Amino acid sequence: MLLLPGFNSASAFSFLDPFRVANYIHSRKLYHWDFLSLKGGEVNASNESIVANTCSFSSASANYDLVVVNASWAPERFQSNGLKKWLLDSIRNGATLAAIDTGAFVLAYSGLLKEYRATVHYEHISAFSELFPETSVEDVLYVADRERLSCGGGLATADMALHLIQNHQGLELANAAAKYLLKDRHRMGNEVQAEHNPEPMGYSMPRKLREAVVLMERNLEEPLGTLEIATLVSCSQRQLARLFKRNTGITPIRYYINLRLDRARGLITQTDMLIADIASACGFGTSEQFSRSYKKHFDITPGKDRIEGRIPFQFRSFPSHAGLKE
Repeated sequence: MLLLPGFNSASAFSFLDPFRVANYIHSRKLYHWDFLSLKGGEVNASNESIVANTCSFSSASANYDLVVVNASWAPERFQSNGLKKWLLDSIRNGATLAAIDTGAFVLAYSGLLKEYRATVHYEHISAFSELFPETSVEDVLYVADRERLSCGGGLATADMALHLIQNHQGLELANAAAKYLLKDRHRMGNEVQAEHNPEPMGYSMPRKLREAVVLMERNLEEPLGTLEIATLVSCSQRQLARLFKRNTGITPIRYYINLRLDRARGLITQTDMLIADIASACGFGTSEQFSRSYKKHFDITPGKDRIEGRIPFQFRSFPSHAGLKE
């Protein structure tokens, strides 16, 4: 596993633990792993935990069966000819490449996901699809496409690991490992990352409001009118306005604009797209209108946020610019 600076530690160990358990249950070492990094030594995770004594990828063998790239913040920083060559050498030696969280960006920057299906964490899907149109990005937990694997990260990495154990060792061992880890079920790769109906901690949003929000989320580039949304969820505009005011404290129009601005912020901080193109992709008529709305909402201009927003959250100046302003 190649740990890039600021990697997601929960994703790393959620992925590895099913293999550890498989070894334990089987009473012999079916799986072995090494931690690699850019330069060797210590690597800091995004939660400030540290993995020590890693080996630099350039001095590591290129004979692994599986190479997992674990990235989180600013994956565009990790482009180098040396890393690309090592990944290509690994492929030539028969390795399958896997990517966790934003690791798919690293593979795609090296041209290793062209004509493949892939996924990244849902926060980055819009940016990935804009940057890499030759890769089919999917809003699912994990994707296995030939010798490429990718996972949105978080706890879904354990599901991807169990999928691999089942393929390699059979259903019985995969079931035993899942049971040992107290997983009540194995989630399939094609399940959507952030389901719109099931809310993990219980329902908090009325059904018609959820339906309206889903419609808004699916129509950011060409926004729907409030009357059209109300009609599609079978209520009046007045009822829709009351639902939003009671549950969100703002109007449907303001909520819709905020959704589009949130998507724009992802594109501003995660891509090098022109601001005019981002404005268009998020349903704003002009760059000027977009910039005014962005500054009012986030208290920072798009151009300045493009610089500051690439800094990992824990190193940003406070207060955060991502306030919720009406």
